Amino acid sequence: MANTVWAYATSNHKAPNLFEAISQTAIAKLDKFDSQNMANITWAYAKSGHQASDLFEAVPEMAINKLDTFTPQAMTNTIWAYATV
Repeated sequence: MANTVWAYATSNHKAPNLFEAISQTAIAKLDKFDSQNMANITWAYAKSGHQASDLFEAVPEMAINKLDTFTPQAMTNTIWAYATV
């Protein structure tokens, strides 16, 4: 899921229905996301400009338990995403 929205955001391809469906599914599966997936998905939503406030509220609750696994790049991308939205 994270890689899919990352690819769409990287290519500047708008797919609002896909982004909406993935955000809802991702929230339910965040406990299975690693830190890179969390970074990629938040970056993709911020880059694409797609609003996903429920997702952005849910990620920190899961990320806090995995902070020690974030690479500097993943942490930077996640912080950028939150600063951008």
